Amino acid sequence: MTDNERALVADHLADKVRRRRKLETHPSPLPDHTRIITVSNQKGGVGKTTTTVNLASALARRGANVLVIDLDPQGNASTALGVSHRPGVTSIYEVLLGDHTMAEAVQPSTDHERLFCVPSTINLAGAEIELVSLVAREQRLRTELQTYLAEAEQPYHYVFIDCPPSLGLLTVNAFVAANEVLIPIQCEYYALEGLSQLLGNIQLIQKHLNPTLRVSTILLTMFDSRTNLAHEVANEVREHFPSETLSAVIPRSVRVSEAPSYGQTVHAYDAASIGALAYLEAAAEIAEKASASRAGEGA
Repeated sequence: MTDNERALVADHLADKVRRRRKLETHPSPLPDHTRIITVSNQKGGVGKTTTTVNLASALARRGANVLVIDLDPQGNASTALGVSHRPGVTSIYEVLLGDHTMAEAVQPSTDHERLFCVPSTINLAGAEIELVSLVAREQRLRTELQTYLAEAEQPYHYVFIDCPPSLGLLTVNAFVAANEVLIPIQCEYYALEGLSQLLGNIQLIQKHLNPTLRVSTILLTMFDSRTNLAHEVANEVREHFPSETLSAVIPRSVRVSEAPSYGQTVHAYDAASIGALAYLEAAAEIAEKASASRAGEGA
């Protein structure tokens, strides 16, 4: 290793230590009401489920009580949070159809004691068709979630809803149940592909079903600081969405990519990794932005 390379490694390590110390000395404020956040992007492969579980895990580690609702039939969020989602397990499918309450479906995550999950099973794949004939089909998730939150023994600070990468009744239910939308955008070619359609769909939901819904957060993922393209995409997103885009970015990371194959979040898989640090920073910023917004409204 050359002197130059040693210097770069030393700088990198010093930067990680500085960032971790900042997180340790700045505890995240907890919201005074439950923030219900749907994580959505109709473009696949942007790190939607990865972002859902790792932000939820990060916020739990920073003192929040967090619930993840896995509304994707693939069940990847359930896997990453260490909850059972084999056939026969009470899941979000039975909750949506009215066969079980959400309280009966909630499981504690093996990832952290303050993290819980409503799992998805393969049965959810047919829910789109079965929901069509039901009364208030777009409101099923919101009704069940509000009932559960009102009766829960402990207050939840955050609810994250991981929905499929398509606009069907499951995603509509996620939008109707939420107050906020978080959009992960990858820093690669075609990053903004489909974003205008997603924003248009959110506007339709606001107009007809949920006027309180808003895009609160955009998170840049798969960021490779060595490429001009990543910086160009980041600059373009920040130009169009200056107040919604987080300063924290999620780097392209082997550890973040590997963690799901072990059924873990990146925090459980490798807490010392740069990916785990980045998600902790993003979680802290989400908490702080909301707190600053409340302070501004009260001024």
